[in-house]
Amino acid sequence: MPANLTPEYKKAEDWYRNAGTDSERLLALEEMLRTIPKHKGTEHMRADIKRRMSKLRATLESGAKKGGAKHVDVFHVPKTGAGQVALIGLPNCGKSALLAALSNAKVQVADYPFSSDKPVPGMIRHEDVQIEMVDMPPITADYAAPGQVNTYRHCDLIAIVVDLAGDVLEQLQVCLDYLDAHRLILEESSEAQDEAGQPVGHKAFVICTKVDAAPPQTTETLRELCDRNLEFIEVSATTGQGLEHLTRRIFEMLDIVRVYAKKPGEEADMKEPFTLPRGATVMDLAVKIHRELAQKLKSARAWNSPTAHDGQNIPRDHVVTDKEIIELHFA
Repeated sequence: MPANLTPEYKKAEDWYRNAGTDSERLLALEEMLRTIPKHKGTEHMRADIKRRMSKLRATLESGAKKGGAKHVDVFHVPKTGAGQVALIGLPNCGKSALLAALSNAKVQVADYPFSSDKPVPGMIRHEDVQIEMVDMPPITADYAAPGQVNTYRHCDLIAIVVDLAGDVLEQLQVCLDYLDAHRLILEESSEAQDEAGQPVGHKAFVICTKVDAAPPQTTETLRELCDRNLEFIEVSATTGQGLEHLTRRIFEMLDIVRVYAKKPGEEADMKEPFTLPRGATVMDLAVKIHRELAQKLKSARAWNSPTAHDGQNIPRDHVVTDKEIIELHFA
């Protein structure tokens, strides 16, 4: 009986072949099992997929028990700040120069390729919010460090960096091919999830560097040639052009809100806001401040709210908005 494999299954199978780590292989196998047609002609294939999944899970669990504490994964970049954006690009595309212009990170900006061989995180700022940007080793059409897929897998946003003074279409295509092969770009039609139940892919956009040295309309030409619904942002690390717009758009794409906490009888802390996903509630804020204390939340008041008067009592399920001031009262 023919298997009659679907395009979705074949795409997941390609993902498995391109996977660089056991964790990614397991994700791909789970997607293969989800998308494979379930009939008598695929019984052996489904059994083989389950066998490989079981073997991989055992390998991952064994590695965690035996040597997990000793192994240092240089591509594991703990998240700090309001969100994490990881850069991807070819050699000399301007990733390091961009991070250096936006932060105090100690990056090596050089004219020769592969000057970066491991992730370098730095904190960039939008108004009163700090966001982590990670400069990654460059990729080529033939090579990418096996472990760096982990950084892209666990970040919040992926920024494709393209040098406007180079072959822009080739640069973009190499990056997209890599991201597609590892299922790193968010697809609305995909149901693939990671171990935490979150969608496997992420939002992606394009940062066009060296706009000061590029021929006019280069970005527009690239946008027209690209068949993806991607946002293109022009910047220059040399002149500073577009950098403020870039940080603002990164903040907006993270889809988060700032909330200023206020202690009863005191002024609100307007310097260090809490950041929460858009749609979060007062209870979510309480949990972020102190998980155990949140269970004792008695009442709350709001200022600078579009749905309540200043100082008005609000319920636990009140959805907070950007720059709202919340005063929490605990029992």
